[in-house]
Amino acid sequence: MAADTPPETTPRTATATAAPVVPGGTTVVAAPTGTAGPRGSGTPTAQIPAGGLKPDAIGFLDALAIGLNATSPAYSLAAVIGPVVALVGVHAPGVMLASFVPMLLIASAFHFLNRADPDCGTTFSWVTRALGPTTGWLGGWAIAMTGVLVVGSLADVAVGFGLLAVGADGLAANALVREVLTVLLILLMSWLCVRGTEVSARFQNVLVLLQVLCLVVFAGVAVYRVYAGTGSLDAVRPAAGWLNPFGAGGSALTGGLLLGVFAYWGWESAVNLTEETKDSANAPGRAGIWSTVVLLATYLAVAFAVVAYAGTAYLAGRADTEEAVFAALAREVLGGWDWILLLAVATSALASTQTTIIPASRTALSMARRRALPDAFAHIDARRGTPTTSTWWVTGTAVVWYVVLHRISENALADSLTALSLLIAFYYALTGIACAVWYRRRLMRGPGPFLLLGAGPLLGSALLIWLLVESVADMADPGNASSSTAWFGLGAPLVIALFLAGAGVVLMLLRRAASGVFWRERPGVAPEAP
Repeated sequence: MAADTPPETTPRTATATAAPVVPGGTTVVAAPTGTAGPRGSGTPTAQIPAGGLKPDAIGFLDALAIGLNATSPAYSLAAVIGPVVALVGVHAPGVMLASFVPMLLIASAFHFLNRADPDCGTTFSWVTRALGPTTGWLGGWAIAMTGVLVVGSLADVAVGFGLLAVGADGLAANALVREVLTVLLILLMSWLCVRGTEVSARFQNVLVLLQVLCLVVFAGVAVYRVYAGTGSLDAVRPAAGWLNPFGAGGSALTGGLLLGVFAYWGWESAVNLTEETKDSANAPGRAGIWSTVVLLATYLAVAFAVVAYAGTAYLAGRADTEEAVFAALAREVLGGWDWILLLAVATSALASTQTTIIPASRTALSMARRRALPDAFAHIDARRGTPTTSTWWVTGTAVVWYVVLHRISENALADSLTALSLLIAFYYALTGIACAVWYRRRLMRGPGPFLLLGAGPLLGSALLIWLLVESVADMADPGNASSSTAWFGLGAPLVIALFLAGAGVVLMLLRRAASGVFWRERPGVAPEAP
């Protein structure tokens, strides 16, 4: 092995020493009472018995499509492009490029950790093995809560833009109609998740092709009209200097990076399906990395096209409308064909509604197998090989969260989405740290291991921790929240994030009191030899 290449890691299957039966007669994987999960070096004790997740259900391209759709490229761009331009002007493409750096570094950490431990719990399992059960539990809780926070908002956007795409503007403006259709859509997407991973993958393949095609058409027409001089807004020709993220100054860059990280979030859904993917030790991690690369190309192309066609004043003036800016741009750029871009956003949010359920449900399943959650969460459909209880738990909690906040106000729903960035930065940063800690004995074996297993993940984590601190400072000011109303003297997004963190700690302590098996696990380290 070359000294400057990262060492191969030894893939392992999910640890299990017994297969208890839960109500319904389905065999699931879990450690028996009184037995901890992986200890020390994390060497597995047994193979997954019958009744686990369905192996080899999808391939690399399916995982790639799921990783892309989980990020919801069209919706993410629609949500962040206005605010980013308001902060950094024409340097919005540069900010999207800079935001890619920590994502790539963390995606690399996911890849190498998955090679050692292809567990559907991803961050939960890896952080537990490297840093201990308490930290691992909190990382798993953060992943589960991201699904709860965002699923309702994604489904709401899918319904709204879908109605606009077919000309049903009146229904799109009716809050009750949107709420009912949103709940039905969440239930439908959850049913597809339970129906089978192959069914979900085929559905996602169609949606990602449709979404990308619509974005390419929109970006191509916008750039053509800029150079042809037929644009209807304050067009400006693209320049290479737009790729400089520092052009607008440090404070503006910080705010832009916070939004950029949100735009890239979600690609790790491909890795959550590792136990259901062919070549589980390698394909899911590669799919995660390639997802970030494809997203970078998509974001840069569309960001250049949007800024060039609309100009900074138009976009900055609509920064508060979030994804609605794409509804306005669709008419400006495409005229009567505006439904193309509306359809792109609708399919983007629709696809992400389903794929965002995946990491939350698989993480809950993994936690239950290790007795970090009650055994019922590890229930797997015997015929389809998909998690049932954990999926419907995520669905039910997300529906309640959406309905309650939607009834409070649209701003409250937006504030809950803003709180999401804190959870994202937290568990991504934990993953990067876990990678360096787990592989610490290999870091001095050459430049490759040092950079890819240690320095890179730690740098990505440091950037995310910095953004996390900046986010907390920003969210503490009620004036920066969508509602602009103080909750306990703080901004609503920060209060929501603190509430979820506190709830997680309380539930963890209750679970530890009920069953301390999981907390007897001890952190380990990867062996020096691959």
